[in-house]
Amino acid sequence: MLLILSVALSYLIGSIPSAYILGRLARGIDIRKHGSGNVGATNAFRVLGPYIGITVLFLDGLKGLICVAPLADFIIQQGLGLDSLLLRILLGIAAVAGHSLTIFLRFKGGKGMATTLGVLIGFALKFPALKIILLAEILLWLAVFSISRIVSLASIVSAALFPVFFIILKQPIPLILMALTLAIFVIIRHKSNIYRLLHKQEPRLNLRRKP
Repeated sequence: MLLILSVALSYLIGSIPSAYILGRLARGIDIRKHGSGNVGATNAFRVLGPYIGITVLFLDGLKGLICVAPLADFIIQQGLGLDSLLLRILLGIAAVAGHSLTIFLRFKGGKGMATTLGVLIGFALKFPALKIILLAEILLWLAVFSISRIVSLASIVSAALFPVFFIILKQPIPLILMALTLAIFVIIRHKSNIYRLLHKQEPRLNLRRKP
């Protein structure tokens, strides 16, 4: 029962729509009706400006981190014999699912990359060997974005290689399956971006653009 409740709580934490809330508070707008209509950091950056966009990125990542680290730690400390690794994996996946399929916005949320990064940070804090994967993912994303200036392309490439890094570093099978699950999920969430990329219609992100 505690496992079910913790997964449900992680989903709810992940479901908190940071971009939507900040759009309402800071600009008095529904971000779903502006830009790409996506409730994520990239659209927040374009519509609400860089400061709010970066804040949304931080908050969306924080959701994944909270679920995998402090929330999982609390549940493990209850001494109910739950497997630590499996628990963190389930809570991490639930957080990403909540972000992308938020119950607060009729199951229409972000693409999941920022929250996935937060999940990876949480795992890296608990399992130092994963810090190499975290660094590789960040550098890969930055490299692709620096060359293309296309956020979706950087996210798709990073997601595609996410499980590859786990395999190369010979991580446990459950972690590899988690990475594969999150990678497939994030890529599927980017299907409209993939269509635009194939047709050379995907917009580039201007870092100097003002709202």
